[in-house]
Amino acid sequence: MTASRTARERVRAELTREITDIARRHLATEGAGGLSLRAVAREMGMVSSAIYRYFPSRDDLLTTLIIDGYNALGEAVEQADAACPGDDHAGRWVAICHGVRDWALAHPHEYALLFGSPVPGYEAPEDTIPPRLRDVIVMGRLVSQAYAAGALDPPALAGPPPQALHADAENLRTVMPGVSDDLALRAFSAWTALYGWVSFELFGQLEKTIFDRRTAFERSMRIMGATLGLR
Repeated sequence: MTASRTARERVRAELTREITDIARRHLATEGAGGLSLRAVAREMGMVSSAIYRYFPSRDDLLTTLIIDGYNALGEAVEQADAACPGDDHAGRWVAICHGVRDWALAHPHEYALLFGSPVPGYEAPEDTIPPRLRDVIVMGRLVSQAYAAGALDPPALAGPPPQALHADAENLRTVMPGVSDDLALRAFSAWTALYGWVSFELFGQLEKTIFDRRTAFERSMRIMGATLGLR
């Protein structure tokens, strides 16, 4: 009985993986909004009713693709960070940034699913939150560690942040404990600049403007690192 159940579980896992692999290919041609369980079933040679045993709705399939995407991105960022010496905070920041960009360029349609236009009618459930935070946690850990090591020398820019942003900084400190309001908000600005750059590149906003994009990207990220005080 146990062996039989294990075999069924293995078959189910293989079919689930095949469904999600086909669905990722459909993202490239149909976009997330055009994703169809029936179309995936047709490509698999499966009757439409059978696929609902694995994914009861299109939204369930989207959720799986989103979770898989966030986990893959998070793993890429974790590996990029781990490849650098722990006390090379500036190097770790640049490596993290390249980790995000490299993953996005290798998986443009998954990146678009995660960071592109919202899918009409879809609302992500709470179980997408932990995978979504994997890359953020790496960034927050870097900032907290650099701050604790006295390795940050942020330049004076716009003066101290207004009190109205204290609650926002407190929220950011959930992933970068111990840092000041100013540093938390600087880190957030650097993080959004990273994803803004990557989105501009993937969604065609750099055409006929930036040609050596890897070099320009690294330069931009080093500038953002400098605003954090990473020298």
